[in-house]
Amino acid sequence: MRLKNKVAIITGSGAGIGQCIAEVFAREGARVVCSSRRAVNGQPVADAIRVAGGEAIFVQCDVSREEDVKNLVDRTLESYGRIDVLVNNAGVNFVKPFEEVHPSDWDRVIGTDLRGTYLCSWYSIPQMLRQKSGSIINITSVHTLASLPGATPYDAAKWGVVGLTKSMAVEYASRGIRVNALSPGLIDTQIWSDIKAAAPDLDECIRYWQSNIPMGRVGKPEEIAQVAVFLASDESSYVTGTNLLADGGMTSQLISQASFESRNLEGSSRDKK
Repeated sequence: MRLKNKVAIITGSGAGIGQCIAEVFAREGARVVCSSRRAVNGQPVADAIRVAGGEAIFVQCDVSREEDVKNLVDRTLESYGRIDVLVNNAGVNFVKPFEEVHPSDWDRVIGTDLRGTYLCSWYSIPQMLRQKSGSIINITSVHTLASLPGATPYDAAKWGVVGLTKSMAVEYASRGIRVNALSPGLIDTQIWSDIKAAAPDLDECIRYWQSNIPMGRVGKPEEIAQVAVFLASDESSYVTGTNLLADGGMTSQLISQASFESRNLEGSSRDKK
């Protein structure tokens, strides 16, 4: 077990990637603190982990609210006495043209995705400093390398999280705390279901998105969870300040793959006669 007896807080663990991270961490021996804004989502995750033989508690928390975050950290320390891993996964997003983004939309996304990451880190770091050890994993996105229309607040927040990651990594590297970002590509979670549901032609939608992923498929939440295990474990003891991409090659591809096959292009030399 790569995380045996490590205490891990995972925000946004009521569904999707966060839920899978909580489950995989528990299988790897971690004592998991599941957190989500709604108890109806998060509590069953902690209950299922315990039924499966793992150790977990649930703490309701809206990461944009400072009092909620303080309570999350306090409850963790009351239950387990330490914090070895913090996974800042909680986030919100929507697709909307920039001119339709109301200031309240902006505040909601920035407040959860960026401010929430700051708050959870700020309240957890004092305990990690006392321990002289800790790993913070900030779940970001391929949007930290490139963008799509209609994602302005989300992109701004996630780029901000990468900056926060690198700043904290540099500041705390000599004091035993590692801080890394983990950027998933398109993963089979609710957002992928929403994309398909909004598409006029489902088959064409799937073909389009697969053409943008060199591996030709959407990722699985467990594939992201396994990368998070690596960053949380001692196997990554010399890794800090990085933005680790788990995207099936999406951000390495220049444009979507052509629907036709080109003939070979041999190139030419200006000196060729």
